[in-house]
Amino acid sequence: MPLFLKPVFQERIWGGTALKAFNYHIPYENTGECWAISAHPNGTNIIENGKHKGKTLEAVWDEDKSLFGVSGDAKFPLLTKILDANDKLSVQVHPDDTYAQKYEGEYGKTECWYILDAKEDAEIIYGVHAKDQEELDEMIDHQQFDALFNRVKVKPGDFFYVPAGTVHAIGEGILILETQQSSDTTYRIYDYDRTDKAGNKRDLHLEQSKSVINLSTNSPNTTPKHEVIQGQNYTQFVSNSFFTVERWVMNGKLTYEKPNTYCLVSIVDGNGEISINNDVYTLEKGTHFILTATDQAIIFNGEMTMIISYV
Repeated sequence: MPLFLKPVFQERIWGGTALKAFNYHIPYENTGECWAISAHPNGTNIIENGKHKGKTLEAVWDEDKSLFGVSGDAKFPLLTKILDANDKLSVQVHPDDTYAQKYEGEYGKTECWYILDAKEDAEIIYGVHAKDQEELDEMIDHQQFDALFNRVKVKPGDFFYVPAGTVHAIGEGILILETQQSSDTTYRIYDYDRTDKAGNKRDLHLEQSKSVINLSTNSPNTTPKHEVIQGQNYTQFVSNSFFTVERWVMNGKLTYEKPNTYCLVSIVDGNGEISINNDVYTLEKGTHFILTATDQAIIFNGEMTMIISYV
């Protein structure tokens, strides 16, 4: 039986109300993040069905790893979010596993973005214009940010792989689905001198940022692979040791062979159904669930777009 998950919503200074488009009853007028598939302690989902109904995904992962076809004491590796950038996010960087485990006690944060929607001329920051560490440090110290940051125009359907160490920021008017390592460590470099409701600026982490920025990552660097399978449009955006992320654009029926013992599934548009072991479940835009190790004879049917990820 799949695990259907109740989203967790996070209030953010840059958030808005665009997540209502996913049939969510959002709790804040500046809801920035939907943690859609998460076992992270800062926002773990509640399971909505089956024998584990009412438990957190974090607890079920810890107590019943056979459900996922894994063993050992590793933490749940992935986190799926939908982000509403009603305003621009801070310019930031995330550490890799080595640095994060040493200084933060958790995974590093390699991530990727699928652009669900974007206003005309929307842009992200991706990478920096600095030839070496000395120039990078000097430009940060002197706040030469207009010259430092590399800007890239985006449109719906674009995909960006953002390895740990990449300076990045989501711009205003962008809605994305983010697949990332299960980490909540962010180092801010610049936040446009914004203040919160109490008039306080958010913390910056300049020394940590200087330590983890990878100067070799300055341009989006994936080549999606497209094919038609059983009449359905399939795209593999990225596949590496951190995650594989795929998109299925469905118009009909698909007999799905799981590529991993468990897979994370998000319906980002349309609606349909899934049959698993002859049990049928309704799917609609905004539904998120995990196909477990026990789920077999899987058939998707409908007109919908799905993002599927796994390790």
